[in-house]
Formats: sequence, C-alpha cells, structure tokens
Amino acid sequence: MPLSVGHSLLIIAVVSVTTFATRAIPFLLFPKGKEIPPLIQYLGKALPPAVIGMLVIYCLKGVNLLTYPYAAPEIIAGTVVVILHIWKRNNLLSIGVGTVLYMVLIQQVFG
Repeated sequence: MPLSVGHSLLIIAVVSVTTFATRAIPFLLFPKGKEIPPLIQYLGKALPPAVIGMLVIYCLKGVNLLTYPYAAPEIIAGTVVVILHIWKRNNLLSIGVGTVLYMVLIQQVFG
C-alpha cells in the first residue's frame, strides 16, 4: 500500500522535529556556564565506545567462518577501518573507506 503525500510529509515532519529536539535539549538543560553533572560527563565519555562496540558485534553476528568467503570481506574491510582510523583519526574517512571497500569486496571480488 503506497503512502499518500500527506502521510509522507507527516513522517518527515515528525522525524525532523524529533531529530532537532534531540540536538537542542542538551543546550536547554545545560546552558553555557552551568555545571554539567558528573553522570552526564561520564556517559559522554563511556557511551561512544560502547555504541561502536555494539555496532561491530551487530554487523558481525551473521558472519559464517565455515562457508565461502570465510568472512574474508569483513576481516579485510574491518582491518582497513582500524588501520585507517589509527593512522588518520578521522571517523568519517575510516567508516566511508571501509564501507566502500566492503561493498566492492562482496560485489566484485567475492561475489
């Protein structure tokens, strides 16, 4: 069942408002000069690595080491991401190159 234009616009509006709110609320709760609670500071330091670890586990959960291509695309692309990130310290670059490399590997090399 295709969505109507009005329904699609409503979805876009709700997602836009929600995204804006998640970006604006921290500035409203902690204006410049106001002390940030230690718990929030801890979460700001601890959550990013935890989320990255969770994403890595989620991405690799379906990998089968016993059938062709024996996880080679995942291992190659993952290794390139880690090396590139350690070398350049640029999240966008390492994730972008890793994604493109993985797509090339599964579609052209091991496909």
